[in-house]
Amino acid sequence: MSPPRATTAFIPHGGGPLPLLGDPQHAGLSAWLRGLLPRLRSRPRAVIVVSAHWEAPVPTLTSGAAPGLIYDYGGFPPAAYALTYPSPGHPELARRAHDLLVAAGLPASLDPQRGFDHGHFVPLSLIAPQADLPTLQLSLLAGLDPAAHYDLGVALRGLRDDDVLLLGSGMSFHNMQAFFNAGGGAEENAAFEAALREVISLPDEAERRRRLVGWSDLPGARFCHPRSEHLMPLLVCAGFAGAPAASVERINVLGRATTACLW
Repeated sequence: MSPPRATTAFIPHGGGPLPLLGDPQHAGLSAWLRGLLPRLRSRPRAVIVVSAHWEAPVPTLTSGAAPGLIYDYGGFPPAAYALTYPSPGHPELARRAHDLLVAAGLPASLDPQRGFDHGHFVPLSLIAPQADLPTLQLSLLAGLDPAAHYDLGVALRGLRDDDVLLLGSGMSFHNMQAFFNAGGGAEENAAFEAALREVISLPDEAERRRRLVGWSDLPGARFCHPRSEHLMPLLVCAGFAGAPAASVERINVLGRATTACLW
């Protein structure tokens, strides 16, 4: 009998290190992330994180055995720069993922020097606080082409039976100006969340892919995402899953609804 497929998940990672600093506007997100691992169909043997905070000309994977952390944020208290997350890397899995991408006709690269950015280590510090799951990170593609990101997930489907969790780390709402305007954009936020939930639940993959690739036509889309890097991890996960989302949940982050999806 083949091993069970690991769940694929798209998660909001919140604002910088705030989920780890006790910020009350991240309390719901922090609690949700702490409860994620027991909800998976099986405990993954490794995690690949697609973070909104790394873009590269070709799909690039961290391949170091012990990556450090990148504190890619500013203006936070000293505790934010003393955070640690010593999870081991997984060079073997990085090479396996690299080979799948190349076999699918996608030029790919390995980076043994790059560490984990906050889109990686902040949520994983809550999901797997023991830092005992080997992890690696996969970049987004410069240019942020939605079809290319969906197809990136498709190319990695060979990992679905290897008990690898593909974790998309971004936000379904990411308008930085609106975050500082209480109540601003509430209608657009609600409209986009409703439309996104409908699209990722569509039963037909061809239609689901078409609508996701055309995400900017959804109501409120460009208000919620003036730039789309925080949405692209969801498209990678959807391509990897090849199925409607099994669970779609909304979490309040910084006063805005944002989607979390499990497949």
